[in-house]
Amino acid sequence: MKRLSIIFLLTACSIAAFSQRVNTSSKDLREYVTVLASDSLMGRKPGTKEINVAANYIRDHFKASGLKLMGEDGFQWFEILTDVTLGDKNLLSFGGDQATFKKDFSPLSFSTNASVNAPLIFAGYGFDIDLDSLKWSDYKGVDVKGRWVMVFRADPELDNPDSRFIPYSDVRSKVLTAKDRGAAGLLLVTPKGLEKEDKLMPLVVENNEVTGGIPILTITRDLANKLLKKSGITVDSLERIIGSSKAPKSFETGEIVSGTSDVVQHRERTANVAAVLEGNDPVFKDEYLVAGGHYDHLGLGGSGTGSRMPDTNAVHNGADDNASGTAMVMELAKRLALEKGTIKRSIIFVAFSAEEFGLLGSKYFVNHPPVELKKIKAMFNFDMVGRFDKEKNAISISGTGTSAEADSILKPLEEKLTFAVTHAPDGYGPSDHAAFYSSNIPVFYFNTGVHTDYHTPFDDTEKLDFDAEKLIGDFAGNVILAVDNLPKALTFKESGKKESSGRSGRRLKVTLGVMPDFAGTEKKGLRIDGVTKDGPADKGGMKKGDIITAINGMPVGNIYEYMSRLQKLKLGITVNVEVIRNGKNEVLIIQL
Repeated sequence: MKRLSIIFLLTACSIAAFSQRVNTSSKDLREYVTVLASDSLMGRKPGTKEINVAANYIRDHFKASGLKLMGEDGFQWFEILTDVTLGDKNLLSFGGDQATFKKDFSPLSFSTNASVNAPLIFAGYGFDIDLDSLKWSDYKGVDVKGRWVMVFRADPELDNPDSRFIPYSDVRSKVLTAKDRGAAGLLLVTPKGLEKEDKLMPLVVENNEVTGGIPILTITRDLANKLLKKSGITVDSLERIIGSSKAPKSFETGEIVSGTSDVVQHRERTANVAAVLEGNDPVFKDEYLVAGGHYDHLGLGGSGTGSRMPDTNAVHNGADDNASGTAMVMELAKRLALEKGTIKRSIIFVAFSAEEFGLLGSKYFVNHPPVELKKIKAMFNFDMVGRFDKEKNAISISGTGTSAEADSILKPLEEKLTFAVTHAPDGYGPSDHAAFYSSNIPVFYFNTGVHTDYHTPFDDTEKLDFDAEKLIGDFAGNVILAVDNLPKALTFKESGKKESSGRSGRRLKVTLGVMPDFAGTEKKGLRIDGVTKDGPADKGGMKKGDIITAINGMPVGNIYEYMSRLQKLKLGITVNVEVIRNGKNEVLIIQL
């Protein structure tokens, strides 16, 4: 306790003695946002030529400000999945009849490319649930190994918003269940209760390379009825029977189906933009602070992009999200460079790409750091800092619990502000600082809040408050300088879980207490990017970097399979988790 008191005293004295003031420019901030959020940049979608124009603009600004470019002339390149298209080998035939591609059937974007010639089994809604509160198996009494399986989408309680089936009704769960049972391929039918129009599921690009492991085809009810003809029953009657009886109904159709899935994944390069303002202190110049924000956005929007108006194809300029944060990083680089002679620690300024794809840019930066990761002592993230709410008259800083000194640094600097600052201790969050926090680096996440234009085509430059952003920039710059001026680097503390509830939106009854790799970049299983202290995984010996390959003997190949496995586990039980650690297989025993 005495040692901590001394640290806090030194911190307070350092800030009291600290006289440098950052003076950002609202005019400059407006200029940067106007360029980045212009229609000509087409929403800055990663992998496009327009985002590369933005990257060049940011790089040139860093260079003109006197910073030293990092990586390849300021760029840190990496590959991402940007699109999925349908190949020319997609086929489906049965009994001498040929189904029409795109009219009768089509593969899903995460379908695995393969050909299957096998009998067809109808398996209801594709459930295999064995819980005290719910027991339902559409696979009981039928052998689906090496066969095609036809299942309904959704669940038999579509009118019940609190249905117990909801956690198991998403397509990924049905695919995993079929694969676990040995199915060679899956045919998905949309019941009339879900959609009156008999149409195929759209090809939605998930920006994730994880495939389902088997061919997955969406088919029309008309085609499904032809496939069921030998059984003497129709799709609509099956939906009614299962819905009224609330019981599984599965059977062999007597049909042999030959099908081929051909999906083409398209990858493009995109880049983080990074430059460093080198420190001058002979002791501290080899320590680094990072000031960053993502510069990518949603392009033209559309289904699967994250747009809140998925049926509208229009330029999503992303002025607040996150041209505002990028502009802040650019302006701070320029203004802090003017203080170069007094900067102690080196400061890396970075604009991340592919944040909207799952924090890919910041994760790549942390996994391929331009300096030793242990030398990075703090990260300042700016994401959506342009829409100041004058009624609330406050901004938020998250991550204040990730260092022992954060509150004592911030409070003196807040005393003369014209707005309030709310402190949130959690280090994890839906932005680029999460990758740094998971690597035990203290973080400060600046944000002015979400608004109704978020992820829509209406997030435009004229709606930003640049006078307020200037004040936020002044404050943020002084926070960075205060940390730079400390006599000792920040002391990292774990604050809040290092995990997310997941992008599927499912509520899990149990959790391992980890932050998984949502992007699916690991091909051998699910890589763990962070482990919550004193959580089940931590107590069971799991470490950051472990690759989960199985839970209770059931394979885990990606985030979707991990979520599905956890969904079927009970609170309090003990599970065996197989991991790859440093190239070797290990088994961990973890109590949920």
